[in-house]
Amino acid sequence: MEGTSFFDTWVFLWVILPLLIFCSRAIDVSLGTIRIIFVSKGQRFLASLLGFFEILVWIIAITKIMQNVTNFFYYIVYAGGFASGIYFGIVIEEKLALGLVSIHVFTAKDANELLRRLRDKNYGVTSRIAHGETGRIDELFIVVNRKNLAQVLKILRDYDVDAFISIEDVRLVKGGIFPQRGKATKK
Repeated sequence: MEGTSFFDTWVFLWVILPLLIFCSRAIDVSLGTIRIIFVSKGQRFLASLLGFFEILVWIIAITKIMQNVTNFFYYIVYAGGFASGIYFGIVIEEKLALGLVSIHVFTAKDANELLRRLRDKNYGVTSRIAHGETGRIDELFIVVNRKNLAQVLKILRDYDVDAFISIEDVRLVKGGIFPQRGKATKK
C-alpha cells in the first residue's frame, strides 16, 4: 500500500477514529454536565474553566465528523459518546459530592434521642414541635455537606424508618455548626 497514509487505513477509519470521536464526545459532555452543576452552585471560575475545555474537546470531535460527513457510523458513535458523557458526568459529580444539602425530617417519635445522636456526630440540627395530619410531630432541619448525607440518612433511618425526609440542594449558608475534623465548628 505504497502512498497510503496510516490515516487512510481501515484500522484508523473504522476503529481508532470512531473510538476517538466517542471518547471526545463522552469527555466533552461529562465536562458539560459537571460545568452545569458548578454553575448551579455558584462556582463561576470552575464552571468557566470546564467550559473552555468542554468546547475545545467538542470542536475536535465535530471537526472529525464534518471531515467524514458521509460516514453514518460516525454519527452513531458521536451519539453514543453523548449519551455516555451524560451518564459519566453524573457519576463523577456524585463521587465529588460537592456542596451542601438541607434535610427536613418529620417524625412522629419523640426526637430527643435522635437530636442527641446527630449532635454526638457534630451535626448542627434545629428542631421544633409541629402538628401534622396524625397529630403532634417533631420537625428537624439539618444542613450538611453532601459527602456526609449517607451517614446522616443512616442515623435518621436507624432511628425512625417511617420518618418523612425531604432533601434539597443548598447554594449558600452563613453560620451554623458543621463537623470539621471531628469537632463542631461554630461560625
